Amino acid sequence: MEDIMKKDVTFASAGLKLAGHLYLPDEPTGGKRPAVVVGHPGSGVKEQTAGLYAERLARAGFIALAFDAAYQGESEGMPRGLEDPAHRVEDIRAAVSFLTTRDEVDAERIGVLGICASGGYAVTAAATDHRIKAVATISGVDIGRMFREGHDGKQDPAVLQAMLDAAAAARTAEARGEGMGSFPLFPESEAQARAGGRYAFEGWDYYCTARGQHSRSAKTFTWNSVDRLASFDGFRFIDLIAPRPLLMIVGEKADTAYQMPYAFEKAREPKELFWVEGASHVDLYDREQYVPGVVTKLVDFFGKCLVTNT
Repeated sequence: MEDIMKKDVTFASAGLKLAGHLYLPDEPTGGKRPAVVVGHPGSGVKEQTAGLYAERLARAGFIALAFDAAYQGESEGMPRGLEDPAHRVEDIRAAVSFLTTRDEVDAERIGVLGICASGGYAVTAAATDHRIKAVATISGVDIGRMFREGHDGKQDPAVLQAMLDAAAAARTAEARGEGMGSFPLFPESEAQARAGGRYAFEGWDYYCTARGQHSRSAKTFTWNSVDRLASFDGFRFIDLIAPRPLLMIVGEKADTAYQMPYAFEKAREPKELFWVEGASHVDLYDREQYVPGVVTKLVDFFGKCLVTNT
């Protein structure tokens, strides 16, 4: 494993300045290196799981860029906590553009890794951006489908309708100068989290405890995120990625894994669906019993795929 350097960087995305960490292998090669953009989960920041995987990829010889999405973390954008799928997709394209300007990067060997919600965003970005030569996801989801159907696909349709009612009311309130407002993403206590089931608890356990919490990680989304999210279809154009390679890494016990059959069937070759035995959705964010194996799979995938003139 190589020694690495981590640099604070900024780049523009649709008029907003994004903050990132660029992870660079410390050992010179005499040439340009392949690079990977690493997207964080919805509500996450670059210092959490995205940074963990970016660092591991850099130690394996890749240049890796983890960054805060617009409206979150250290990046610009108001209101804070807005989750705008269109901008999140543009953020990934902007990250690729930034890497193409770096002297250390081979612009013909850039891949993208999306984690959780950024899995759907990465697929959407790559579908039409041919600069992205390979796509991998970890616990990847279409966040729009999650809002429509729930984390396990079993949500009562009335839930979404109620949220859209609240979003509409919030937009009217904002127009009248009363502010937009936001809604919580996580239960208030461990007891409430456990009562909400495995997915609710593991999200709370990662984002709201010493395990993974960060002061800049979003704990709420603005209400005007809801109507944007509800109409997003993260895997709609997944077939357009081919003939560039696609790898989807999923925990065997992930509640969100119900989305995978549709996404993988719709994708075209070359593609691989890699199941991690015993792992849940959030286990793949940081659990050391799973992360090394996932990194090995990613290094093998990107190592084979990010070749000149792919």
